[in-house]
Amino acid sequence: MSARSRGTELDLSWISKIQVNQPAVLRRAEQIQARRTVKKEWQAAWLLKAVTFIDLTTLSGDDTPSNIQRLCYKAKYPIREDLLKALNMHDKDITTAAVCVYPARVCDAVKALKAAGCSIPVASVATGFPAGQTHLKTRLEEIRLAVEDGATEIDVVINRSLVLTGQWEGSDFIKTSTGKETVNATFPVAIVMLRAIRDFFWKTGNKVGFKPAGGIRSAKDSLAWLSLVKEELGDEWLKPELFRIGASTLLSDIERQIYHHVTGRYAAYHDLPMS
Repeated sequence: MSARSRGTELDLSWISKIQVNQPAVLRRAEQIQARRTVKKEWQAAWLLKAVTFIDLTTLSGDDTPSNIQRLCYKAKYPIREDLLKALNMHDKDITTAAVCVYPARVCDAVKALKAAGCSIPVASVATGFPAGQTHLKTRLEEIRLAVEDGATEIDVVINRSLVLTGQWEGSDFIKTSTGKETVNATFPVAIVMLRAIRDFFWKTGNKVGFKPAGGIRSAKDSLAWLSLVKEELGDEWLKPELFRIGASTLLSDIERQIYHHVTGRYAAYHDLPMS
């Protein structure tokens, strides 16, 4: 994502000593999914907090300026205003953390957000998304063009062959997946990644951000992800600078759950036309 870290000397000897207790990781993952993560009376507040971590995303081959405009409007106004008023949250300027699009759609997103008077960042999945197997020169040019068009955050797809051959790359954010794989963000993998972030912080003092992406569709899941980050890394990581959720449909379910919290009934399709 955005270039924030000044870099840290890579200690491969430390990395080579890392071991994962897989049974313990699986038990921890089952625990976080099985229990109620947030008490009912606090769920609406935590769901609104989850909204502020969402990178509202569209990565479809048929993206057009009009659906990018619609996405940006939803990013600016993620929850119906009357619902926010009922929760006394209408004046808190709740928006998603960012809008995430292909490089070719960055201009459309920047234009739409500017028209809405909104300063939400535009993120772009540059560097040969989702495989990351294009030539380095092409990948760097794609980043340059996306930034030139107004993207302030770049989701870089690393060349995974480098990782598989032990040629590690650093980042100020790590992401579970592209969201385009058969299996994407899972709790066992996330636990390993979060503990690596924690160990790296203890060793270097540098905070690395975390972004689960792909397959996160339910409000219940979003609360589990927030709880996991809070328990593994602490409240310091529960801010958009260090935690994002990459999702395209999650916001719809969060808004439906908030509607239910306010009205006592679930919304019909026409009640939330922008979802």
